[in-house]
Amino acid sequence: MGLHYVELFDYYGELFTDKQKEYFKDYYFNNLTLQEIADNNNVSKNAVHKNIKDITKKLDYYEEKLQLYSNKKKIEKLIKEIDEEIRIKIEELI
Repeated sequence: MGLHYVELFDYYGELFTDKQKEYFKDYYFNNLTLQEIADNNNVSKNAVHKNIKDITKKLDYYEEKLQLYSNKKKIEKLIKEIDEEIRIKIEELI
């Protein structure tokens, strides 16, 4: 499930505050524990957990409404089914 949120974060990450981005990156990219993140930021473990949970909920919400990631996957699937030369040109545009 973590990879799913990392991929969504690539699309919607800029919609979060700097602190939210820091918590998310520490948890999902740097593999820090909630306690390590809390210690690094002088907050409670519960505060970090709540932030991570809120971020993942928002990522799901943004994807549900905007569907940027799922549309990309659909386009990639269609590209595989078309002519090689056209596929290469489309991939270059993406």
